[in-house]
Amino acid sequence: MRFFAIVLCCLAGGILPAMASSCPGNPNAIGTSRTIAVDPSALPRIGSMQYRATLPLNDHEVVITFDDGPLPPYTNRILDILDANCVKASYFLVGQMAHAYPSLVRRIFNDGHTIGTHSQHHPFHFGDMGLPRIEREVDGGFASVRAAAGDPQAVAPFFRIPGLARSKQAENYLASQSIAVWSADEVADDWFRSITPGQIVRRAFRRIEAKNHRGVLLLHDIHPATVMALPALLEELKTHGYKIVQAVATGERPKSLPVPAEPAVAETDSWPRVTKASATTATEEKATEKPVKVAALRHRKRVAHKELDGDITASLAAKKASAKTAETGPGGLFFRR
Repeated sequence: MRFFAIVLCCLAGGILPAMASSCPGNPNAIGTSRTIAVDPSALPRIGSMQYRATLPLNDHEVVITFDDGPLPPYTNRILDILDANCVKASYFLVGQMAHAYPSLVRRIFNDGHTIGTHSQHHPFHFGDMGLPRIEREVDGGFASVRAAAGDPQAVAPFFRIPGLARSKQAENYLASQSIAVWSADEVADDWFRSITPGQIVRRAFRRIEAKNHRGVLLLHDIHPATVMALPALLEELKTHGYKIVQAVATGERPKSLPVPAEPAVAETDSWPRVTKASATTATEEKATEKPVKVAALRHRKRVAHKELDGDITASLAAKKASAKTAETGPGGLFFRR
């Protein structure tokens, strides 16, 4: 009965009018078909990978989300691709990353995307932390992202736990603050260091197909492979009749945010190259892949990001001072060129 109550709540007042299907300059773009307004009191936990409830999506509807940013040049390129295809997504930003790149935070919002948070320092042992540390990570992340945005109302009461390492303490604290906890319905393993753009596309599409042709997809806007995979993924979804839905928070949001004066971050023209990744089905992968298990997901992400709990502030400062911007990320999170 609870699930149906959630759906009825969303149907009664939570679904906003569909957005225009036309996309200036790109008549073949997938676009964004409609917007769902999410009330944390009605839908406090989202994502079938870990929870019983998820967004009330129709057949062939997908919500795209990005974690761990912002980080130039990858976040910039992801935003360019989304803009060219008139796609609106949801971002879960790390507090210290937002503090380092406030202009990118404001661009994300001004481009029409939803901004949630992903803790202050992205600790992967989040599920083992005590309540005082949980409070500092949650509150600090929201404070940093709100400060970077310049308007607290620009940040939705949406939070994704780092590494999806849930705990009752964390979930109860977030509920007490009227913050919706976001897991996901599908992942594409785009944080794997050796994954190719084609593999990202195939895994994302195959898992969406397997989950009743719908779902909340978790990606990361900090990896070059994701940048290169995104155009092909959007094309693959459109070819197979999928539509993009944006999730927003209930309540009033500012129309736009002023862009702060910030020194330009050095970028290279040679990487990442936004090329079309192959979206053809890999039969060998399909035959060997097993359903993603949450425990395995946590383990793989911890292994891939085992250095993340290092000194992010020092790493960011060094990175900004280096001519090799974005060669590595905080604590070794990001790929090398």
